[in-house]
Amino acid sequence: MSYSIDFRKRAVEFMDEGHTEKELYAAFKIWPSTVYRWRKLLEKNDSLRPEYRKTRKRKIDIAELERVLERKPDMTLPELAIVFNCTKQAVHTALKKAKITLKKNAVLRGAEPD
Repeated sequence: MSYSIDFRKRAVEFMDEGHTEKELYAAFKIWPSTVYRWRKLLEKNDSLRPEYRKTRKRKIDIAELERVLERKPDMTLPELAIVFNCTKQAVHTALKKAKITLKKNAVLRGAEPD
């Protein structure tokens, strides 16, 4: 749950006025460590707006991976890694996510056909 910005301002100002941590908890029912975090946020951003995590951009687009494999289906993981400028493990994970598996041979190698 996120507190409103007005509430955050009032709590920070309350502590800045010289009130103790016990008085802060009695008045606002929040832990002093929360107010200390809000102070750091205020110093860093000049705002008390909560910071949200940013999701990272994925390196490999699944649709692009499928297009590359349609053009050249025999590409190996290292070759695909060069095309997408990433690691072999990243290509492997993208292939697994796209449910693209190894090609299976219809005939076992070394077996004599009858």
